[in-house]
Amino acid sequence: MSEVSNKYKDMWERLELDLPAHDQLLGVLGQFYNDIYLSQQGRLMGMEYLDFVLSEVHGLRIQELMEAKAQGRKVVGTFCVFVPEELVLAAGAVCVGLCAGAEAGYPQAEAYLPRNTCALIKSFFGFRLAGLCPFTNASDLIVGETTCDGKKKAYEIFGEMAPLYVMEVPQTKGRAARELFKAEVLKFKQKMEEISGQAITAQALGQAIRLVNRKRRVLQRLTKLRAAEPSPISGRDALLINQVAFYDDPERFCGAIEKLCDEMEGRVQAGQGVTPPGAKRLLMSGCPMAVPNWKLPFVVEGAGAVIVGEESCIGTRSTRELVDETAIDLPAMIEALVDRYMKIDCACFTPNGERLDNIVKLARELGADGVVHYALQFCQPYGIEAQRVRQRLQQEGIPLLRIETDYSMEDVELLKNRVEAFVEMLG
Repeated sequence: MSEVSNKYKDMWERLELDLPAHDQLLGVLGQFYNDIYLSQQGRLMGMEYLDFVLSEVHGLRIQELMEAKAQGRKVVGTFCVFVPEELVLAAGAVCVGLCAGAEAGYPQAEAYLPRNTCALIKSFFGFRLAGLCPFTNASDLIVGETTCDGKKKAYEIFGEMAPLYVMEVPQTKGRAARELFKAEVLKFKQKMEEISGQAITAQALGQAIRLVNRKRRVLQRLTKLRAAEPSPISGRDALLINQVAFYDDPERFCGAIEKLCDEMEGRVQAGQGVTPPGAKRLLMSGCPMAVPNWKLPFVVEGAGAVIVGEESCIGTRSTRELVDETAIDLPAMIEALVDRYMKIDCACFTPNGERLDNIVKLARELGADGVVHYALQFCQPYGIEAQRVRQRLQQEGIPLLRIETDYSMEDVELLKNRVEAFVEMLG
């Protein structure tokens, strides 16, 4: 075993991980990370913090979660930006994103799920069944949500393997849909109070709202700085920052990324960037990219383009809106939470004109030369909605490349050819 593996072996054993398989996974991911991230030229000094976080992703951070549990705090794992992190924090618990971005444990997952299931769903099943995700095994509660039919049915099975709670997400944005979601938020609040043994007070929720808003603001600042020409940060590094936001300690994360944004501002003022002036600027749009799903950004930037934004749940869909901080009592704070989360423009909604407007607006603000629409194979919401995106972008005169792929590396050469042709087409 590696030095890192030996350091945390006892902890991983207590979490019932498959140690040989887990050690092999970390070895593969370490090489993958080195090839995609550490090989970049001209990276920001502040990215050393992210490199450290990733090197300890299953080590130090898991140790922190176990220490929190020893102090009586609960760990809540989530898959989706519809789960109100503010309520988790207000109950004194820790909120972490769960493993769902790699081909892991697929043979085990396919014993329960059809082979033509979305890669993200098979991934979180596979990580659990193969004993590879310490975040999942450390969670006292895992919160799912009904953002697609695949997840809804998969949760029926997954709930037999893990402590699962499912939030109902409406499929429209009318008054009745808002009332449904408000009822779900109130039920989730009650569930958090139940598992934590701690009542959520207005003071605690207000503090949590301000903390999560702080995290969103620093990521909004990151997005705005990427509008500079040349771009001060690679799309791969910006994606990594957004991914780490889901499982790092929020106070520590905000401090580190605020410093990194200060460094980016210095680059912008000096006219420095990670690519030569004139490099084609692309906006990624569509499905979320959970760690370690870095394949497509690597291919895109390997073609000489730079990714300047992500219209996805691992991007602006998660950070665009803030919760109103002016509410002073609990009922008003709940209303503010509901208002904010109902502005999320997930492809589960129909109709979903808000998302089309937001893609165009973001592409304009970031000076994107084109949009790459990314959908996981068998993801019906984003795969089908891609046609509406294409129609709208054609009307706006914004070039679009549609990509449908999974977590395997088998199609890398095909993707390279398509992306290179798209970048060349942009002139």
